[in-house]
Amino acid sequence: MEIQDAYKQKMAAQLKEWGAQIDLLEARMENIGADMRVKRAEELHGLRAKQRAASEKMQELGKASGEAWEQAKETADKIWDDLKAGIASAHAKFK
Repeated sequence: MEIQDAYKQKMAAQLKEWGAQIDLLEARMENIGADMRVKRAEELHGLRAKQRAASEKMQELGKASGEAWEQAKETADKIWDDLKAGIASAHAKFK
């Protein structure tokens, strides 16, 4: 149980940090042109959707145990990797 709790705490903290990063990217949109704003808004919308999926998976992890927890963790890891890559890509485009 300790490993599961540590994992959930780590992922919850990471999810909170990524939420703050997405908020920062949204704030930067004020400084870009209209055409780029549309493109970046679509990208940020996708990131928010991934963030919601990660949050839902966190809730699922909180309720799961045993083999169900392992399966949920595997899916959560994929969602996390996808969200992490999306945020990194967005940061690179906003520079």
